Amino acid sequence: MSEIIYGIHAVQSLLERNPERFLEIYMLKGREDKRLMSLIQQIEKMGLTVRVTTRQWLDEQSEHGVHQGILAKVKESTQYQEGDLPTLLEQTENPFILILDGVTDPHNLGACLRSADAAGANMIIVPKDRSAPLNGIAKKVASGAADNVPVIRVTNLARTMRLLQEYHVWIVGTSGDAEHTLYESQFKGALALVMGAEGEGMRRLTREHCDELISIPMAGTVSSLNVSVATGICLFEIVRQRLATK
Repeated sequence: MSEIIYGIHAVQSLLERNPERFLEIYMLKGREDKRLMSLIQQIEKMGLTVRVTTRQWLDEQSEHGVHQGILAKVKESTQYQEGDLPTLLEQTENPFILILDGVTDPHNLGACLRSADAAGANMIIVPKDRSAPLNGIAKKVASGAADNVPVIRVTNLARTMRLLQEYHVWIVGTSGDAEHTLYESQFKGALALVMGAEGEGMRRLTREHCDELISIPMAGTVSSLNVSVATGICLFEIVRQRLATK
């Protein structure tokens, strides 16, 4: 099985981490900007062949995504399932987990992945249904994070949350009507942050399985933030507190 990635950052990241996954690499004929040519030189130094093609072909293969003149067919990445979770938890001391409940936009999924990777999250859990696919769009926005942080798709999110609690993971959910804010909570030890969908928030059953609910204080006229922005804010407040306790 193979999959497609595109965009300079996504290709660059995979080249640095797993060059053996590349099957075919294509670049736009006539495009010679510095960033792209620097990447092409790195690719060729590693003995990989780059084929030249048309913008129309790249547009079609990327489903009209922003490919920046480069696209690659690569071996499929590791697909993590619900059954892999116990092993991952046992291998990780004080796991830091992001759970996305109902994020259906691939751009938002990719941005959340990127923030989770930057924050040092150990894994990301998403439901198999009612969740954005980890496609070329999400991987481009993620800029390599999708290949660095395990993304685990689960069939039953509530059951998965109960499993996390059995492993002594404290689950913090985000809600606009929570009794205290992100900055009034203490984050330490094994922790999972749950982010819900824009507008709807977490589903009822997901909310009921949280150990704690927090909100982001809002001072302006807007009532909510983009889910990827809210995710970044929460993740890095957790990082700040975890670093302060070391």
